[in-house]
Amino acid sequence: MTRLDPRAPLVLDTRELGRRPGSQHEVTRTVPAPADLGIEVLRVPEGSPVTLDLRLEAVMEGVLLTGSAQAGLAGECVRCLEPIEDETEVRFQELFVYDDTRDSEQNSEDDEVSMLQGDLLDLEPLLRDAVVLALPFQPVCQDDCPGLCTECGARLADDPDHSHEAAIDPRWAKLAHLEPEQDSPRDPD
Repeated sequence: MTRLDPRAPLVLDTRELGRRPGSQHEVTRTVPAPADLGIEVLRVPEGSPVTLDLRLEAVMEGVLLTGSAQAGLAGECVRCLEPIEDETEVRFQELFVYDDTRDSEQNSEDDEVSMLQGDLLDLEPLLRDAVVLALPFQPVCQDDCPGLCTECGARLADDPDHSHEAAIDPRWAKLAHLEPEQDSPRDPD
């Protein structure tokens, strides 16, 4: 486990709470977004402001963190590749267990429990999970985005009447040059 830097923007010091169950502290701050906060086609740009509104509450097992985060999003439409700019607000809640109670309560779920390091808690994994899970899997610029032409790549929203001539099967292409025969009257025999 790496040591947390108390000066890092997403590391919170819970020393003010002490270990008195019921004591709480509210924190509001704006921090720069960490790298890779999002998915491949939609993300919070690195370094852009993320507004955090948090409540830390001491409980018997550790510190209960409840809060929300607001941030701007940037990405591209999966249908037409146009840039997308949007906002997101995510809510989260997590119990951070005191690190000295881990030895007394060893079980198979310990790997999934968020731990305090001394009096410090790392908000970044919780923020990352909340933001990524809130993002649409396939973001679009508008609900009815028609996308791109499959033949030439033209953006169909810019040219709704876009069309191409019917494709000719290459096996029959030579026959397209033949002249149709004129119907001649049949000779009755």
